Amino acid sequence: MADAAPVPRARRRRLAPQAHRSNALHPGAWWLWSLGLATAASRTTNPLLIGLIVGVAGYVVAARRTSAPWARSYGAFVKLALVVIGIRLVFAIVLGSPIPGTHLIVTLPEVPLPDWAQGVRIGGRVTAEGVVFALYDGLRLAGLLICVGAANALASPARLLKSLPGALYEAGVAVVVAMTFAPNLIADVQRLRSARRLRGRPDKGLRGLLQVGLPVLEGALERSVALAAAMDARGFGRTAAVPARVRRTTAALTLGGLTGVCAGTYGLLTAEGSTYGLPVLGVGLAAALGGLWLGGRRSVRTRYRPDRWGWRAWAVAGSGAAVAALMIAANSGDAGALHPGVVPLVAPELPLLPAAAVLLGLLPAFVAPVPPPAEAPVPERRRPRPPRTPRPPRTSRTPRAPRTSRSSRTEEKTS
Repeated sequence: MADAAPVPRARRRRLAPQAHRSNALHPGAWWLWSLGLATAASRTTNPLLIGLIVGVAGYVVAARRTSAPWARSYGAFVKLALVVIGIRLVFAIVLGSPIPGTHLIVTLPEVPLPDWAQGVRIGGRVTAEGVVFALYDGLRLAGLLICVGAANALASPARLLKSLPGALYEAGVAVVVAMTFAPNLIADVQRLRSARRLRGRPDKGLRGLLQVGLPVLEGALERSVALAAAMDARGFGRTAAVPARVRRTTAALTLGGLTGVCAGTYGLLTAEGSTYGLPVLGVGLAAALGGLWLGGRRSVRTRYRPDRWGWRAWAVAGSGAAVAALMIAANSGDAGALHPGVVPLVAPELPLLPAAAVLLGLLPAFVAPVPPPAEAPVPERRRPRPPRTPRPPRTSRTPRAPRTSRSSRTEEKTS
C-alpha cells in the first residue's frame, strides 16, 4: 500500500506539470479561451449562466495565475464590472427604461424637457421590470469584462506581443512603449514628491504640481531619446524590398479580412446575424492571416526562443471555442432558457445543457502547466550577540600625593 501512493501524484504531474520556460502555455491560447467565454456570456442574459461563466473564469484564474505584477489585474476588472452594473442601474432608474412594467417601485419627480427631446425623459415611474431588465443587461456586460480580465491576468503581455506576426511588429512595439509609459510616469511623480517632502518643500497644490511637472517632463523626454537611440541601434523599422504587387495584395487581404472579422463578430453577438456570422468570421480570419503572413515578409527580424503551440494550448483554446459554439447552438434551439422574460417577471432557471457546456471551460485548470509557487521572503536572522565578559572588579587605588601650589614649587627651585 505504501508503493501505491506515488502513482496518482505522478499522473497528476504528467497531466499538469510545473510551468517553466520551455513548457509555458502560449499566451494566445489564454486569449482564445477567454474570448470563447466572453462570446458565451454575450449570448445570454440568464444571471445564473452568467454567474457560472464568471465562476469558471475566476476558478481558472485562481488555479493558474502567477505571481507576476500584471497577474493582479483580475481584481481591477471585477471592480470595474461592479461599477458597470451600478451605472446601468442608475441610468435605468434616472433616465427610464423602454420596458413597460406594472410593478411600480417608486415615482421620481420628472424634469420637463423641450419638444425636440421627445422620447427622452428624466425621472418618472420606476418599475421592477425595467430595473430587472437593466440588471440582466449590466450582468452580461460585466461578464464580458471579467472574461477579458481573466485573459489579462493569465497571459503575459510581453510574451503575447513577442508572438505577434512580423507585420504587426511595429504596432507591438508601440503598445509596449504605451504600456510602460504610465507606470514610469507614476514612479517619477512619487519619487519627486518624496524628495520634495524630505527637503521641506510643498508637494501638493498648484505650486507643487508645477514644480514637479517640469522634472517629470524632462525625464520622459530623456527616456524617449534613449529609447529612440536603442531602437535605431537595433535596426527598428528596416524592411525588406518586396514587389509592388505583393504590397497591394497584402493590403487588400488585411483590410478585407479585418472587415470580415468585424462583420462576423457582430453577427455572432446579435441574434439576427447568427446564420451568417460564423462563415463570414471564418473567411475574414483566413484573409487576415494571409495578409499578415505576406506582410511579415517585409519585416527583417529574428525571434529568440519563440513560444511553442503544443497540445495543451490546443486543449485550452479548444475548450473556449467549444463553450462558445455550444452556447450559440443552444441559443438557436432554446432561446427562452437563455433569455428569461421580464414581462411578466419570472424567476430564471438554470438550463442543464448550456450549464454543462460552460463547465467545459474548466479544462485549463487541469491541463495548463501549474505556475511555480511564489517564493516567500526569507526573514533576516539576527546575529546572536556575543556573551558579555564580566568586568574585572575594581581595585583600590593608591592615594595620590597632595598637590603643591605653584608658589611652593618656585620656592623649592630657588632653594
